[in-house]
Amino acid sequence: MTSLFLLGASEGGLFDIDATLPLMAVQVVLLTYVLNKIFFQPVGRVVEEREDFVFTSRAEAKKKIAEVEKLEVDLKNQLLEARQSAQAVIAEAEKDSENLYKEAIALANAESNASREKARLEIDSQKESALRQLKADSELIGDLIVERLMAAK
Repeated sequence: MTSLFLLGASEGGLFDIDATLPLMAVQVVLLTYVLNKIFFQPVGRVVEEREDFVFTSRAEAKKKIAEVEKLEVDLKNQLLEARQSAQAVIAEAEKDSENLYKEAIALANAESNASREKARLEIDSQKESALRQLKADSELIGDLIVERLMAAK
């Protein structure tokens, strides 16, 4: 104890070296061990499980995002193809309707030309018939006039 007095420490002071220091060290180690077993390991397990869950969830989410992007590209391509095929069908339908319209116009023109030609032929026939009748009537009238003139002489 005299050596403690030489160092300037008094008994029961701040740096009192006796069995308390090793006892406190043992208590700290035991407390750390008990706390580790009772609190920190279960909490550590839960934290690791959550980290694993988050990691697997992120990996699955990345996979699903990649699948969604791939599906989006596929759907865009399908939509583009559908639009192109729809435009082709519309163009074909317009072409067909234009052809039908032209055919209907040509048929109507042909029918009107045939009807007009038939009417012209009928009119020509009636005209010739009327001219023949007129000629016959004029010859008959001419003969009557000549007869009456001759009879009057």
